[in-house]
This record gives sequence, C-alpha cells and structure tokens, in this order.
Amino acid sequence: MERLSRFDVVEANGIAMVVVESELLPPDPAVVVIPLLENYPAVTTLNPVIPYRGLSLILATRLVTPVSRAAVRRTGRVEEHADRITRALDVLLTGI
Repeated sequence: MERLSRFDVVEANGIAMVVVESELLPPDPAVVVIPLLENYPAVTTLNPVIPYRGLSLILATRLVTPVSRAAVRRTGRVEEHADRITRALDVLLTGI
C-alpha cells in the first residue's frame, strides 16, 4: 500500500481528489478523499476553490468518500490550503 498523507492529491480515472484522513490512523486498504471538480455548485466555505495544476478546482466536500489505495496514484499536495479544506469539513460535519 502506498503511504499517503493528509492533503496529498491523488488521481483515479482522471479525477483529482484530496486525501483528508489523518496519517495517524492505522493502515487500511481504503483512504478517505474529497474530489476536486471543475464544475460543481459552490458554497463559499463548504466548497473552496483549490488551485491545482493551473486549474481552479472546487472541493466537492459533500462527495467525501473512501477509495481503494490500490486504485489511486499520488500526483501532488495542496497542504497550503489545509485551513480551507479543514474548515470545509467542519462546515459539513458541524455546520459551523
């Protein structure tokens, strides 16, 4: 299993996704991600725009999902947007 860290960007089937689970969790065949999409209805704090590879991609927070580690490959990091990504998860889970 490839070692992935929170805020790594992985891709599968042409879709970029941000890893959002803590690297402190024990290894598992799945990893929790949020897709980065070009066309997604955005709510400012729930769906921040994340620049990645020259594109302005929308963090589709409501589409948070596990994916198989074997099905993805790491393509980058967006750690500089950690606060906005974490806030989006907070809004999704707590409403604040």
